Amino acid sequence: MRGRVAQRSRTPCDPLALDMTRHPNQSEPAPAPHKALDAALPSAHPFIVARDPLAPPPGLEGAVVAIGNFDGLHRGHRGVIAHAQALAQKVGKPCALLTFEPHPADCFAGKSIIFRLTPPDAKAALLARLGLDGMVILTFDKDFAARPPQEFTQEILRKRLGVSAAVAGYDFCFGAKRAGNPEFLRSEGERLGFIVEIVPRITQDEAGSLEAVSSTATREALAAGDVALATKLLGHPYFVEGVVTRGRQLGRTLGFPTANIALDPSNKLRHGIYAVTLEADGVVREGVANFGRRPTVEAEGAPLLEVFVFDFDGDLYGKTVEVAFIGFIRGEAKFPSLDALTAQMRDDAAKAREILAARHTAPSS
Repeated sequence: MRGRVAQRSRTPCDPLALDMTRHPNQSEPAPAPHKALDAALPSAHPFIVARDPLAPPPGLEGAVVAIGNFDGLHRGHRGVIAHAQALAQKVGKPCALLTFEPHPADCFAGKSIIFRLTPPDAKAALLARLGLDGMVILTFDKDFAARPPQEFTQEILRKRLGVSAAVAGYDFCFGAKRAGNPEFLRSEGERLGFIVEIVPRITQDEAGSLEAVSSTATREALAAGDVALATKLLGHPYFVEGVVTRGRQLGRTLGFPTANIALDPSNKLRHGIYAVTLEADGVVREGVANFGRRPTVEAEGAPLLEVFVFDFDGDLYGKTVEVAFIGFIRGEAKFPSLDALTAQMRDDAAKAREILAARHTAPSS
């Protein structure tokens, strides 16, 4: 029997202050995490993605660029982006993100070691929904890292991209030995004829202390299973995207059929049980998920995300879905029998329903 599901919300929202959990006085489930950005500053033009351009990409001539890695597009990142958007509107120019791939830490390690919060495709989709005109990706390698900071400002910003303005966060550094800092960028802007604006640190008040909003803090929160803190830092629930694959069908045998999604090996989300939402084909459903190695049924195995969708009997195999992590229930555990596992799964599902229902009934603060 199919349960009630909610279509994505289309109400207008402020991209900087965007909180993708539904307001307590609304009864429908929250929209999928980045799909909610569909309502924010829609653009009449296609989103432009350019990699290593030698000249200003068509449509991004004289752009105002926000510069950085922007992994996660957390509240601090959105502060920089909103600043760049306001400046672009003021000077009548397009607005784009200037970012780097692969992540510098991966480059120096020679392999993927960073827990990426938003891979390039997800980042582009989020930026388009935030209303940016495009994203410029520069290949980051050891040669790029060894170049003097003047080469970045003069050859890339001024000559290749022809920017009218550059906006960066307070901690942005670039060039050999990270010699390029905000003050250097300001002086180069004056020398080369483009505007430079630096956005100060944005902090998150958590348990009475002020913490810098950062990708590192978000990764640490997720590694600890603290998805509530990650949501505060990001401004929306942490989410992953993947294709549903066929598993061993054991969950179906136990009465809990699951949608199985393999995540990138670099994903360091704490193994355990979570209350989640799953978006497929534009429809958001609620459920409970296990992320881990399933120690009760397999001695070894790669981490897998298994989502049991409440009140749903449809077919998700082969579909690309988004799973948002709303609440942490417990860590992964090994049980003495399948009966014990099944009993615990019932308890987990009940707790997940409580967590998800609380989003719609909690009093506003």
